[in-house]
Amino acid sequence: MRRIGFVVYPDHSLMGLAAVTAFEIANLVGDEAAYDLRFVSERGGGVRTSVGAKLDTEPFGEEAFDTLLIGGGTLVSPSTEGLIAFVRAAAGRSRRVAAICTGAFVLGEAGLLDGRRATTHWMHARDLQRRFPKSVVDEDRIFINDGPVWTSAGMTAGVDLALALIEEDLGREVARSVARKLVLYHRRAGGQSQLSTLLELEPKSDRVQSALTYAKRNLDKPLTVEDLAEAARLSPRQFSRVFHAETGQSPAKAIENLRVEAARELMESSLHPIDVIADRTGFADRNRMRRAFVRAFGQPPQAIRRNARAEAIDATGR
Repeated sequence: MRRIGFVVYPDHSLMGLAAVTAFEIANLVGDEAAYDLRFVSERGGGVRTSVGAKLDTEPFGEEAFDTLLIGGGTLVSPSTEGLIAFVRAAAGRSRRVAAICTGAFVLGEAGLLDGRRATTHWMHARDLQRRFPKSVVDEDRIFINDGPVWTSAGMTAGVDLALALIEEDLGREVARSVARKLVLYHRRAGGQSQLSTLLELEPKSDRVQSALTYAKRNLDKPLTVEDLAEAARLSPRQFSRVFHAETGQSPAKAIENLRVEAARELMESSLHPIDVIADRTGFADRNRMRRAFVRAFGQPPQAIRRNARAEAIDATGR
């Protein structure tokens, strides 16, 4: 059984515990329990979370863990000397160490990010890079695996990180089963952007939201302004005016962003040929998709796929 030490400290976020739930469910879907979950803190006992509730914990010790998992907080506060010393020592006794959101700062203070790639919530990424210049911080990744060190973006990304760890341990089918029980499509690829196109657009009216939902479900179709206007139950002229007023973008630009987002996910998570992905996401051909990728990411689809495969090799050692 793999022992997981979940490290908490005062004002840690309850949202980080969602990652623990993934391991709990993994114990239920297999033939036997795969994980032994332990909550540990500097002094043990009840540790106050950011919302005031307390989590019962065991005090730090010299116990060895398969995985040391550092929870995150809504704010970044300096770690105590005891916390830093424990994480540094426990990481040396563990097969891997992972941090959710701002937990990456704890790893940085313990010197575990030196010479490694890492991520955290996009709001704190530049501060992480400034404070730990020996690391390479990518502020637009859901999670990153660099050898035995794993880091994730904001709190919900901790679930994606946990699913990736479960997949590494128990295989893809178990991870998929856990995701289904968590009512998730499946874990997002580590290289996926932290910011979703739909969230960035922030439509204010149900009509524009309906048009975007229709577009997301029908990316393989032409999706003209007339199509979107019909989904929004507006005239094409009204729709274009309202859409730009609410999102700050033209319908054409927003649709391209949705296509690029979907195509990138397929490039990272599937083996489909580029022509197939271009067709499924509504690009007329691979050259048009390539130009859109370069505009959005500064690199072509093939580079995105190579990076994703390199990360997978780093994660599995194969």
